[in-house]
Amino acid sequence: MVVGKKEAIVVGSGPNGLAAAIALAQAGLEVTVYEKHEIIGGGCRSLELIQKGYIHDVCSTVHLQAKLSPFFRKLPLEEFGLRWVTPPFALANPFNDGTAAVVSQSMSETMATLDGIDEETYAKLMSPLVNKSQELMDEIMRFPSIPWRHPFIMLNFGRRALTSTTKLARSLFRGERARALIAGMGAHSGMDLDQIGSFASGFLMSITAHSDGWPFPEGGSQKTVNALAGYLTKLGGKIITGYEVKCLEQLPPHDVVLLDITPRQFLQMAENRLPYAYANKMRQYKYGCGAFKCDWILSGPVPWKAKECYKANTVHIGGYLEEIAAAEREVNQQKHPENPFVILTQPSLFDHTRASDDGHIVYGYCHVPNGSTIDMTERIEAQIERFAPGFKDMIIGRHTMSTADLERYNPNCVGGDFLGGAQSLKKLILPLLSYETPIKNTFLCSSSTPPSPGVHGMCGFRAAQTAIRKLVTSH
Repeated sequence: MVVGKKEAIVVGSGPNGLAAAIALAQAGLEVTVYEKHEIIGGGCRSLELIQKGYIHDVCSTVHLQAKLSPFFRKLPLEEFGLRWVTPPFALANPFNDGTAAVVSQSMSETMATLDGIDEETYAKLMSPLVNKSQELMDEIMRFPSIPWRHPFIMLNFGRRALTSTTKLARSLFRGERARALIAGMGAHSGMDLDQIGSFASGFLMSITAHSDGWPFPEGGSQKTVNALAGYLTKLGGKIITGYEVKCLEQLPPHDVVLLDITPRQFLQMAENRLPYAYANKMRQYKYGCGAFKCDWILSGPVPWKAKECYKANTVHIGGYLEEIAAAEREVNQQKHPENPFVILTQPSLFDHTRASDDGHIVYGYCHVPNGSTIDMTERIEAQIERFAPGFKDMIIGRHTMSTADLERYNPNCVGGDFLGGAQSLKKLILPLLSYETPIKNTFLCSSSTPPSPGVHGMCGFRAAQTAIRKLVTSH
């Protein structure tokens, strides 16, 4: 506990900002959160984007790390309305022949959708870590802290994670179906799939899919941040919305401030107070590829050729390894693929609170170069139509977001990058940013900081722990 009454400010009400605020409040600080929008949430807002009665997630839908988060799982979020929906399959990857490979919590169900020659290899890759998924998640959420509490688990994970997606897929598997699953997972990294380290996030995602499924909040991603805000309020914290913090000087007196922002916003907010070397480091911080996102209201479920897709909320649309890798390679070459890899979610199949009448909500996005101004709607819809003939005829409403739209909605999505910065092997092993800044008692806590992007709150929690230690030692 922090000795004496201390005032803490958190700027930004995304999952990391709220996690930081809760950790500070638990330590006895008086906490106030400032949010520039009228609605809290950052990348976890849900809105009626197209038509009343249809609730879309503006950014994230699937919170695959939230239930395993070392911090979130200790919070009574269910008391504040958070309910999880876990579809039968975490993921489906359809193919041209009208079938699909899937990832299920059941290893045998997953293996049955692969080429027979790869079934045992896939199980040997995943099963040892699936059985230790919580220990693995705990270690990764502490990374790069050492010593490891579970060194053999981390070494087992690292020897596969720290390779390229294409190399691992081709070296381990001989059939196209398993290779496609691996490629789709790796593509979530936003990296060229030939890059070393591109499989790290995909490997962790695969493990969580088998161990816990890929749950999402009933009623929309807004429910996650609403539950966090409800608990924070119970602890005595305050949230002020509709207040944009443009510079640190406009904040009221405080003992510590945590900023759920990326380096670019920090420069805008405090460049005149930063040493030249640090400011230059912030200016050189690299952002990754952007995203182009489409939301639709459909007259019914997506008309998939592959029946397996009806049991998965997330569908990877891109075909086989070569196609997926080619699309992501083009993005990293600053090109716009004619056949993009599309990540689609269809939550109203499993959560009937999200849509009115017989309609359904669906969203899909593809990667594009950072700051892209190209409208990818037709290319995305053509890819979906390829595996779901008649999809376009079912569209009764559409909403699109370019990279500029994403950044306007959430300034942390610089150039449409919703991962908080370019991903790389170097960043995986040696994080480029620390929580501490040269300004006394001012800390960063966004997804640009360790341990990783995702709705798990650990960037905020660990930044808060760092801040609390500083306050205690300086007392």
